[in-house]
Amino acid sequence: MKILFTGGGTGGHFYPIIAIAEEIDRLVEERKLIGVEKHYMAAEQFDASLLLERDITFHQVPAGKVRAYFSPLNFFDIFKTAAGLLRAIVRLYFLFPDVIFGKGGSESFPALFAARVLGIPVMIHESDTLPGRVNRWAAKFALRIGTGFPEAAAHFKTADKEKIAHTGIPVRRELFRPEYQGARDFLDLEAGIPVLLVLGGSQGAVALNERVLDALPRLLERYQVIHQTGMANIEECTRLAVLLLEGSEQRSRYHPFGFLNTLALKQAAGATDLLLCRAGATTIAEAALWGLPAIVVPLPSAKGDHQRENAFAYARTGAAVVIEEANLTTTILLQEIGRLLGNVTERERMKNAARAFARPDAATLIADELLRLALKHEG
Repeated sequence: MKILFTGGGTGGHFYPIIAIAEEIDRLVEERKLIGVEKHYMAAEQFDASLLLERDITFHQVPAGKVRAYFSPLNFFDIFKTAAGLLRAIVRLYFLFPDVIFGKGGSESFPALFAARVLGIPVMIHESDTLPGRVNRWAAKFALRIGTGFPEAAAHFKTADKEKIAHTGIPVRRELFRPEYQGARDFLDLEAGIPVLLVLGGSQGAVALNERVLDALPRLLERYQVIHQTGMANIEECTRLAVLLLEGSEQRSRYHPFGFLNTLALKQAAGATDLLLCRAGATTIAEAALWGLPAIVVPLPSAKGDHQRENAFAYARTGAAVVIEEANLTTTILLQEIGRLLGNVTERERMKNAARAFARPDAATLIADELLRLALKHEG
């Protein structure tokens, strides 16, 4: 049995695939299945070590992007995409997996196109409220469609609505639960002082970094801040923080990190009282699993404005409040943080709403359906 994954070159596509692959491994062992191979087709590996750990074979195919704005790269990417389509067809003809799982993004197009040509069964998943272009196209022939938000189903133009299911957003099992024991000691946090966690996604978020630093001296008078800045921004943020906090007795309350690894992220989540974050689907899924009240600032330049749609869809559950980036002044940020950290009842209500939104079984549901489709095709 062969299962092939494909998806765009971002963490929002890659890490849910890893979560599903982990669940496939667990189900295969539980059901005592043999001869199950996992493959991944994309332009880049994204994280070669994780692919190796999960015993996933990588197949590289070029994939061009379709930009919504004028760029001379659009012309050259036509040839890159054409080369990717041909290579994908040849690779899949000889590999011929039993099912292909598409996570969306331009990098998934060659594999999904080849699956269409070769008649290989396809399942897709859309984490965002607004499906991307490739997933909207693939929905026409996919046998199954999973969605992270219930609202996404209405955007798929397919006659068979029964093949669409709200599965939730897959998250790696090791991130399910925050680490509460020893979290404050691990991160060198003061006892009794509320904690604000700032996550701008794996690459960080410049706008969030700037507003947090602007507000930092006043924030640290009442709170502690764990700040994932992004690796490209850590030196600049640390330098500015040193200048802003010179002579401050509260400077030890600021904890900047370029990137929080799995253990540090779980420790931070376990110590956090309030989250400030972007509206990437995976970030929202993790916040929901952790039961964290959140202030969500959608990325205004996100393709199709999907982060804005994600943010307001999540806020409608009661788990978060939204501040548009255009309105993210230092004053408004301080006021909203103060309002939420000063209201235990409101935060408790938001925690319950977050946990109600969470779908810890998302990866299991998808893995189970992929195995079912693969076994059916293999048989």
